[in-house]
Amino acid sequence: MYTKKTILFFILLIFFTRNTVAQCAMCKAVVEGGEQNMAEGVNSGITYLMIFPYILVGILAYFLFNNRKKQKI
Repeated sequence: MYTKKTILFFILLIFFTRNTVAQCAMCKAVVEGGEQNMAEGVNSGITYLMIFPYILVGILAYFLFNNRKKQKI
């Protein structure tokens, strides 16, 4: 039951987060001289690139969970 609550918590956390603004120091320096649309595009790109490691770790956790579940049976 504990794992179901934990999984549900993380799913809700993913869907109910606020939009965040993420910039590295180099990106910030480039964008400071630009306009607002350029800054928003850079922020969206960084957020888009940040999603993939989380997806890969989630897939790995899913396969590990299923593997352990099969070994117990």
